[in-house]
Amino acid sequence: MKGKNRYYSRSRIAEAKFRQIIRFFAMDFTASDTAKLTSISVRSINTIYIKLRKKIAIQCEQISPFNGVVELDESYFGAHRVRGKRGCGASGKTIVFGLLKRDGNE
Repeated sequence: MKGKNRYYSRSRIAEAKFRQIIRFFAMDFTASDTAKLTSISVRSINTIYIKLRKKIAIQCEQISPFNGVVELDESYFGAHRVRGKRGCGASGKTIVFGLLKRDGNE
């Protein structure tokens, strides 16, 4: 017997309704707004949203060039700060941000 939904096994949600939920997820709707628009319970929408986020995180980890030890640093280059001007130390300075992936050398 073929199920109702090829994307989400053992689900009672129809495939068209599931695609609609994914569309709302992509448009950054909250779970409660999606539940109101699709007339599905908030708990079910939350479960689907959590599973979607986990799948996205797994995909991002697999294609990420940064695995292992990554070193990062930021610096500000420019004139020295003026004494007495609190909170104005970074204005007019160039921000440099660097990433370094180590090849197994910790």
